[in-house]
Amino acid sequence: MKRKFGVGALIAAGTVLIGSVPAMAQDGGAEAVQAVMDNLWVFIAGILVFLMQAGFGMVEAGMTRAKNVGNIMAKNLADMCIGALAFFAFGYGIAYGTDAVSLFGTDGFFLSGMSNAIDGGLSGPTDFFFQVVFAATAVTIASGAMAERTKFTAYLVFSFFMTALIYPVVVHSFWGGDGLIADLAIGDAKFGDFAGSTIVHSTGGWAALMGAIFLGPRIGKYDEDGNPRALPGHNIAFVVLGVFILWFGWFGFNPGSELAADNVVMHAALTTLLAAAAGGLVAGAVIWRKSGSLDVAMTGNGVLAGLVGITAGTATMNPMGAVVTGGIAGAIVVYSVLFFDRRGVDDPVGAISVHGVCGVWGTLAVGLFSRYADGFVATDNAGLFYGGGGDQLLVQLIGVVLVFAWVTVTTGILFAVMSKTMGLRVSREEEIGGLDLHEHGVPGYGPDVTVGSQG
Repeated sequence: MKRKFGVGALIAAGTVLIGSVPAMAQDGGAEAVQAVMDNLWVFIAGILVFLMQAGFGMVEAGMTRAKNVGNIMAKNLADMCIGALAFFAFGYGIAYGTDAVSLFGTDGFFLSGMSNAIDGGLSGPTDFFFQVVFAATAVTIASGAMAERTKFTAYLVFSFFMTALIYPVVVHSFWGGDGLIADLAIGDAKFGDFAGSTIVHSTGGWAALMGAIFLGPRIGKYDEDGNPRALPGHNIAFVVLGVFILWFGWFGFNPGSELAADNVVMHAALTTLLAAAAGGLVAGAVIWRKSGSLDVAMTGNGVLAGLVGITAGTATMNPMGAVVTGGIAGAIVVYSVLFFDRRGVDDPVGAISVHGVCGVWGTLAVGLFSRYADGFVATDNAGLFYGGGGDQLLVQLIGVVLVFAWVTVTTGILFAVMSKTMGLRVSREEEIGGLDLHEHGVPGYGPDVTVGSQG
């Protein structure tokens, strides 16, 4: 974890906010109390999303080789440090500032004009805190796909541009309220992505795809005939622990995206739980049938695929829709990982498939399974299977394509420029020796720790 929010600090924050409730209730009534509770809940949800950085680090470290574990952790640490400052300086303003040509904001840089008031809605600091941890998530997704062969300095540059510009433009296009995707409509159908299957996860997934393509495969990944070889990760316990940390954090990611403490929160928590469970079960069954044994790492990726898949429709699908969406995501991730592997795209952790491909599926699933549910859905449009027709599915597809085009073009340009200037990939000797030693000066594990083959 990059920064620890201790229990004492959380209790203190809650005490300050809750302690102000009686006075606010006297002054402003129920609305003032609700505003305090909304801010407190979104803050707690943001802490859960912050914790996901630790989960990403554990999954990526476990799925890669021991000689690179320190480098993996360094990149995840850098994502939060650089991401928070880049989003503070530029990204938040581009994402939520005054609209310019439906593409980016033009003010609010360095949080200028931010208000601390919480009456009537979220305070500026609450909103920024919640949004910045999402930005860090988007960039960290690419870390795993680029693992074991990327120059650390090049990755730092990528992390900056991702959180300062590329991701914020995507956010402005939809969550900013007046951007290109927010304005998409076919008939009465408008694009819907409640917590970010496309806006966050596919954005990170497509950046991961471009990074893996520009870097090329790791040494030894393919034989002389181009057939993929397994390069097993060094610690399956890390992987499973990381999956559970991410699953835990997702209860902030999805329910917190309501940005209020209301009845949508627990509905989103329920659909999040069910989709993840279905994704893990189906992925495990599929890979077991294909390979003859249960691949624990792939099963973990199935859980994550289910989580990514439900993220767009977590508030608008009923429980059965969540199970179906998560289960299909679990099957998709297995075949997608194998697809990219066989086509020379070396993604050590399956990030492209989990976040990019399953993010697309989750976004399209809104156009199939979204429905009216007890008066608290986040969209007025039902999916195809609930009488909504095909308009919702079509508008979802258009949004997916727009995000894919923006991210692949911009990250492609960025990686191309870095490849020609500072260089993107480490030398052969550095890659074989391990990035821990060559990029950071010390091995990730001491000499008294047995970690198996370095590969």
